[in-house]
Amino acid sequence: MATVLERSPAPEAPSRPARWGKVIDDRRCIGCHACTTACKMEHGVPLGVTRTYVKQVDVGVYPTIRRHFQVTRCNQCENPPCVAICPVKAMYRRPDGIVDFDRDLCIGCQSCIAACPYDAIYIDPASRSAEKCNFCAHRIEQGLEPACVIVCPERAIIVGDLSDPRSEVSHLAAREKVAVRKPEKGTDPKVMYIEASRFTLVPGSARVPPTHSYSQQREEYPPDPAGSESDPAVLAYDVPHRAPWDWRVSAYTWAKSVAAGAYLLQAVFSLTNISLPAGWGFTANLTALVFLLLTGVLLVADLKHPERFHSVLLRPQWRSWLARGGYTITIYGAVLGLDLIARLAGWTGLPPYLAILGLPLAALTAMYTAFLFAQAKGRDLWQNPLLPVHLLTQAALAGAAVLLVIPGTPAAAAWTLAGALTLHLLLVFSEALIPHPTRDGARAARHMLTGAYSRYYWLSVTLAVLAGASACTGVLLAPGGLLALAALLAYEHAYVQSGQSIPLS
Repeated sequence: MATVLERSPAPEAPSRPARWGKVIDDRRCIGCHACTTACKMEHGVPLGVTRTYVKQVDVGVYPTIRRHFQVTRCNQCENPPCVAICPVKAMYRRPDGIVDFDRDLCIGCQSCIAACPYDAIYIDPASRSAEKCNFCAHRIEQGLEPACVIVCPERAIIVGDLSDPRSEVSHLAAREKVAVRKPEKGTDPKVMYIEASRFTLVPGSARVPPTHSYSQQREEYPPDPAGSESDPAVLAYDVPHRAPWDWRVSAYTWAKSVAAGAYLLQAVFSLTNISLPAGWGFTANLTALVFLLLTGVLLVADLKHPERFHSVLLRPQWRSWLARGGYTITIYGAVLGLDLIARLAGWTGLPPYLAILGLPLAALTAMYTAFLFAQAKGRDLWQNPLLPVHLLTQAALAGAAVLLVIPGTPAAAAWTLAGALTLHLLLVFSEALIPHPTRDGARAARHMLTGAYSRYYWLSVTLAVLAGASACTGVLLAPGGLLALAALLAYEHAYVQSGQSIPLS
């Protein structure tokens, strides 16, 4: 029989709006997985994905070993980063504080997965949309408790209105020593744990064995090259996790750098009266437009619902830098197209005026991904205040490199490439020389420098040095430009994938 939520008599009901929260009592949890099963049945969750599961960690050395459990799910954040980054309002926060989703609006960009510090969102294989625990909002609206609450045999999951000081969750939060996951992220999670072990709360604090206690280990994150931080703690059970963004996002950031940089340098050369051969500006801007179209193709190809890509422009969520970036590259593409039409029609006076609009648009096209990555709260490697500068440098590098392939390119492009490569390498080496402020950021950097993606990192460094030598000596400039483009592509892949290489739950 469904359990009905306790409600205060109407005359005494608090005037404040509801603010639903959960308390997980780890003193009571027995790791039976009844909550996982009930959730799957209630919501029809397919095999292979979960909205909630019970993580298990064995702590100690035989014969003094204890197994710790953690009911793991969406934290129903007060400041949910998944809502802020979603470009089409598919993730949204209800007035009662429940973070819910609309699978029919979702475009499958997976930005919410990249943004969630708790790895609580998945792409449903049936709907191809982002889904997660939504607090059983349909049951809450009927005055019923969530499915996981009513099935728990030990009553280890307690829900209630945190804005009501008389509710049980408010009493527990005030009376017991509760902890939340990753409070440093500033999300203000509303799922609290009583007497939780730090080995379950902090991902990566337990050693990941080749197999689980009673299941295969299908973790898709690469092992930390520095090893485990705590040998006495062993992960006994977990569900598989994976990075949301693959090589297409790495290629997208690279193509976008070329698209922005080619126009930036052409416009700067033109405005500074550098001598250019006839037709060179048209070729440079056509190159920028081709790579901008490639950027769009890669973005759409990465969507789980590519047929809904237009929603980013027709129904944007303006806090998302994915939506802002979509408008930026669209307007930038229009400027490029108008510039090419003007050059074909012989309207020589128009391109300099277009550059007044095109230059800032090209710069923003190069840099906006830094702000998008910053919205991915769980990816510490990307929380770098110098990332906008680095992306603008990469655009100058890519633009100079691709322009060197065009016959008749002025010598200024070679010096621009040499300078951009120097600054790029300084910023690249800063990942190794400057200590990272967080443990996860340092671990992600290790994956890039000595771990799973180190071959791409050091390949990019080697190719960049060779390209720089070519630019400085003026020998084989076109092959040097191609080397620089290959170096940038290898680095983008190492950086994007390393940033997603750390388990978040």
